Amino acid sequence: MSRTGCVIVKDFKRPERALVERFAGVAAANLDDCMNRISAAHEDISPVNKSSLLGTAFTVKVPEGDNLMFHVAMDLAKPGDVIVIDAGGDTRRSIFGELMVTYCRKRGINGIVVDGSIRDVGAMEVLDDFAVYARGVTPDGPYKNGPGEVNTPIACGGRTVYPGDIVLGDEDGVVFIRPGEAEELLKRVDALHANELRILDTIEKEGTYIRPWVDEKIRSLGVGYVEYMEYM
Repeated sequence: MSRTGCVIVKDFKRPERALVERFAGVAAANLDDCMNRISAAHEDISPVNKSSLLGTAFTVKVPEGDNLMFHVAMDLAKPGDVIVIDAGGDTRRSIFGELMVTYCRKRGINGIVVDGSIRDVGAMEVLDDFAVYARGVTPDGPYKNGPGEVNTPIACGGRTVYPGDIVLGDEDGVVFIRPGEAEELLKRVDALHANELRILDTIEKEGTYIRPWVDEKIRSLGVGYVEYMEYM
């Protein structure tokens, strides 16, 4: 019998915690810029509270409106993990609420990202130590019939997520990072951030924002300038 759509992988290789922690404080926008601006999860997957998100992806795939495999995942995930749930983008039924979030927090899980809906938002909005990202909100609860998958490659917000990927999120959204690309991305994002700080300092001190690429692009388009025009 095929295991596709009905398999539980209990454990997997995680990146070194020290590598993950080096992404602490990195802006999701800067990271996405360094990943060719096409790597963030869909903007509809938004933060429920102001908690920052950082950890290793523990992936779950569930049928629309069903959370059986999430119940399995909560017992298997390890401290420092972020549970990332592929619920097919369906928002008609919530995948979890306050009880499951409370249990995940107690177990040291760093947060949850779901491409689907949640409920009990009021209880999650006040949390300052556990990030939750979701596509929607509904009071309708989930079924618990399965099937589903735990710790297989999934899709979340239009992005492929593998178990062990580094998950970073802030008020702008969520980005997933392959561990093998982490070192190079850290170098690029550090350089980008340093350049942004220089630009901001120049704007504050001199009131200028030098962007030669703007003029180059305008010239390449053959734009015609008009010195003055009256529209009366």
